[in-house]
Amino acid sequence: MSKQSKRIEALVYHAKPTPGKIKVIPTKKYASQRDLSLAYSPGVAEPCLEIDKDVDNVYKYTAKGNLVAVISNGTAVLGLGNIGPEASKPVMEGKGLLFKIFADIDVFDIEVDTENIDEFINTVKNIAPTFGGINLEDIKAPEAFEIERRLKEELDIPVMHDDQHGTAIISAAALLNALELAGKQIEDVKIVVSGAGAAAISCTRLYQAFGAKRDNIVMLDSKGVIRADRPNLTTQKAEFATDRKIDSLDEAMVDADVFIGLSMADIVSPEMLKSMAKDPIVFAMANPNPEIDYNLAIDTRDDIIMATGRSDHPNQVNNVLGFPFIFRGALDVRATKINEAMKMAAVKALSNLAKEPVPEQVNLAYNETRLAFGRDYIIPKPFDPRLIAEVPPAVAKAAMESGVAKAPIEDWDRYKNTLLERLGSDNKLVRMLLGRAKTNPKRIVFAEADQLDVLKAAQIVYEEGVAHPILLGRRDTIINLMKEIDFEVDVPILDPKSDEELERKNRYAKSYWEKRQRQGVTLYAAQQKMRERNYYAAMMVNEGDADGIITGYSRSYPNVVKPMLELIGMADGVSRIATTNVMITQRGPMFLSDTSINIDPSAKDLARIARMTSNVTKMFGIEPVIAMTSYSNFGSSDNPRAEKVNDAVSFLHKIYPDMIVDGAVQTDFALNSEMLQDIFPFSKLAGRKVNTLIFPNLDAANITYKLLKELNQTESIGPIMMGMNKPVHILQLDASVDEIVNMTAIAVIDAQEREKRVH
Repeated sequence: MSKQSKRIEALVYHAKPTPGKIKVIPTKKYASQRDLSLAYSPGVAEPCLEIDKDVDNVYKYTAKGNLVAVISNGTAVLGLGNIGPEASKPVMEGKGLLFKIFADIDVFDIEVDTENIDEFINTVKNIAPTFGGINLEDIKAPEAFEIERRLKEELDIPVMHDDQHGTAIISAAALLNALELAGKQIEDVKIVVSGAGAAAISCTRLYQAFGAKRDNIVMLDSKGVIRADRPNLTTQKAEFATDRKIDSLDEAMVDADVFIGLSMADIVSPEMLKSMAKDPIVFAMANPNPEIDYNLAIDTRDDIIMATGRSDHPNQVNNVLGFPFIFRGALDVRATKINEAMKMAAVKALSNLAKEPVPEQVNLAYNETRLAFGRDYIIPKPFDPRLIAEVPPAVAKAAMESGVAKAPIEDWDRYKNTLLERLGSDNKLVRMLLGRAKTNPKRIVFAEADQLDVLKAAQIVYEEGVAHPILLGRRDTIINLMKEIDFEVDVPILDPKSDEELERKNRYAKSYWEKRQRQGVTLYAAQQKMRERNYYAAMMVNEGDADGIITGYSRSYPNVVKPMLELIGMADGVSRIATTNVMITQRGPMFLSDTSINIDPSAKDLARIARMTSNVTKMFGIEPVIAMTSYSNFGSSDNPRAEKVNDAVSFLHKIYPDMIVDGAVQTDFALNSEMLQDIFPFSKLAGRKVNTLIFPNLDAANITYKLLKELNQTESIGPIMMGMNKPVHILQLDASVDEIVNMTAIAVIDAQEREKRVH
């Protein structure tokens, strides 16, 4: 994609379908006049009076306790500089989005039109009663230091300038672990810090809090080494001025143990790396391009421990590991500030988490056999679901122990469970899928590439590195559409009806005929079949010219399934195929089966569908907890429709006793763990969070899936084909571009899994 196309895509993303990235939604009922009279006048007077009696009641009756202000004056926005408050708003909205999806914290973004320190501080102080916390963002140094210092002193809610402290906290956790791996003590190591802005100053102060010695630190800015004899130093720079008679980065790096880069790209040379001490620790965190290229650095020193700010290399120092969880912990104990003890607790929690066994879900997300603490894993991954259960409690405890918590937590197990429940409202699963697919992209045939939305999806997966697309359809149509969307790259474009494909088409036809000639297929008929793109695509996969298929966008499901069954066939040991849909719900991912194939499956069929769905759920890194649904509960009806579900459960309990599966059970009991525990405590599902529903027939499954999708605007991934011999995935008619992209990621992961089994 050209620079202009990327620009247009970014603008459309922020503008459509609704301008901006965040919105306010009601949390209470509002359907009736009675509801509205409680929400506003006259009912609203009662909480107002209670807050008037005791101001702390504001946390009981309003959203203040889960509301953070992201505030900026736009004076230091990303790498764009001083672009003003209005131009900074997209960034502040983006920060709000990250707060919500990682820690379920609501945000109002506030852009303040002043560069005067006193005016800015007064504005924040005047609006502070609205919020439970203040996140300062993109304010230039040195003003940022003064603004944060005064607001922390003058307000009784948490205040943090993430540009300063976010990078400091994450990098400090990584540094502690890197030093442990290198066998070095923080009080002994020589540290070079390239950069002297807000982040660099905060990082260095935090390293000192953990034991780094002032005399062992050399800091540089754009003018060179910050020396004590340099005139006109700011207070912050003077704090780290060295008495050593050195002038350049080259000199500073000699025998240094640690390099911290918060400056600009490509300023560290291989020669500088070679001059560093044994087992050098290099955190090159300039974005998007680090102070030294990752591959160049590891090629230069095989004993290096390297971190960057990039997601495509190990050890990404990513602020999203910090700020959402730090504010989460601070808000949950109503902390009056975020102090050093809380920041240090976050550092230790992140450091310790990297040493714990990594959940399979995280390994799958990064296509790793087993992530383990070591030189390429010194800091947790952003996809790690344990972050929300580990960092906020550590921060909350530190707030309590340091005397700044106004609402101490007593039941820590319950608190952790509450935190984990918050994960259900985001789209981590989709991000995990795309990230995992990128680790080993496969060749995916798009059988309807002359459809604009399909081609758009192919463009996205190509540009994002999710898959290597192969485009099937009329060549002239595809080329014209590619020009229209600025997708002019060298990818295979194949038209099964063209002369260019004659040799391959005849080869496929011969292979197909040889396998099907005793089923009445003639060579001529086989050649005619190969003119149809779904037959052609299936043969591409069969013959090893592609790894998977995406089709079904413009054709009915049965018409697409037929050639796939005929040519690809079912996997060994499978007697019936099925589909499952993944619904991204408020309670987390839910797997619904069978949504597309089996009209009225038998008890044995239901058991097979449950078993196949269990395997798919595990492919996503999720432990399946399966409810076999019915209109009855555990034998309360002897109707054959209910009995077949009971029989399926009995079969599964006997053959697969370790499966967490039970039923027949009504859907409300399956999804309400407290109700199920109370009424049916004997069930395997009691006390567990069900994430998979198997329905007794196609009516129930398809209706439920489409109701969820349309009524709640729930994102869906699927239907995912189960039981096929190759990675074949059939779209719903007129699937959206995002749905096609997600299904492509599924096809890639499916191919990855099969490749693992072969090897």
